[in-house]
Amino acid sequence: MDILDLAFMQRALLAALLVGVTAPAIGTYLVQRRQALMGDGLGHVALTGVGLGFLLNSSPVWMATAVCIAGAVVMELIRWYGRTRGDIALAMLFYGGMAGGVMLMNLSDNGSSANLSSYLFGSIATVSEEDIVAICILAAFVILTTVGLRRQLFAICQDEEFARVTGLPVRLLNLLVAVTAAVTVTVAMRVVGLLLVSALMVIPVAASQQIARSFKATFALAVGIGVTVTLSGTATSYYADVPSGATIVLFAIGLFVVLTALAAPLAKRRAGKAAAAGECTLEVPDARTAADDVKV
Repeated sequence: MDILDLAFMQRALLAALLVGVTAPAIGTYLVQRRQALMGDGLGHVALTGVGLGFLLNSSPVWMATAVCIAGAVVMELIRWYGRTRGDIALAMLFYGGMAGGVMLMNLSDNGSSANLSSYLFGSIATVSEEDIVAICILAAFVILTTVGLRRQLFAICQDEEFARVTGLPVRLLNLLVAVTAAVTVTVAMRVVGLLLVSALMVIPVAASQQIARSFKATFALAVGIGVTVTLSGTATSYYADVPSGATIVLFAIGLFVVLTALAAPLAKRRAGKAAAAGECTLEVPDARTAADDVKV
C-alpha cells in the first residue's frame, strides 16, 4: 500500500510540511537574535497547555497555543524588566511549565503516559483532522508574519537601537517575534514533539549559514532544509517504525554535517574567483629615466 493512501499519513505529511516551513522561518530570526533556545523554553511552557486541554476536555493544540503565547509574553516582560534576576525567573517559568503539564495530564481522565510521550517527542499516528485545521491556521499566521514583516524583523534582529531611531516599534516587534515562536512550538509539537522542536528551529538555520552569504539566502535555504528533513523523516519513521521527532532531528544534524564539510571548499572557491576578478598588474619600469632623478 502506498504511503499516500493512508489517511493518517496524509495528515502527518501535511503537518510535517507546515512544520518544515514554519520552524526554520522563525528560527532564522531567533538565531540572529541569539535566542536559539527560546523554543526549548516555550516547549516546556506549552506542556501545561496540553495538560490543561486534557483536563478540560478541550483541544490540546489550541490550549497549548494560548498558554504558550502567555508564556512568551511573560518571557519578554522578564527580558525587559528582569535585569540580573531574569535568568532565575525564566528557569522557574520553564520548569514550572513542565511540572504543571505532567501534573495536569495525570489529573485528567483522558491523560496517560502514552499521550504525554506523543506530545513530548511527537507521534505521526496521532495527528487528527482537528489538529490539522489548527496547525494550518497557526502556520498561516507564522508564514505571514515571518515573510510579510521580514524587513522590520530583520532590522530589530540586527540592531535594536538603530531600529528604534528609525521609528520602528521595537518592543511590539520583539513581542511579535516571541508570540510567533510560541505559535510555532504548538504547530510543531505533534510532529517533532515539545522537547525537540527547538532543534528544528535552530539546526536548519545553522546548516544554511554554512554556505549562504546573505540573510535572504539563509532564510530560503533553511526553509528548504526544514521541508526536506521533515518530509523525509516522517516517511522514514513510517517505513522503519521509529519515532518521527528523533528521525527528523537526526536527519537535520546529518545535513548540517554535510554542509559544514562542503563549506570550506566552497569558501576557497569563492575566494579564488574573487581574487581573479579583482586581479591587477603592477608595472615596474626596467630602467630609471632622467626625470626620475632627485636634484638637491
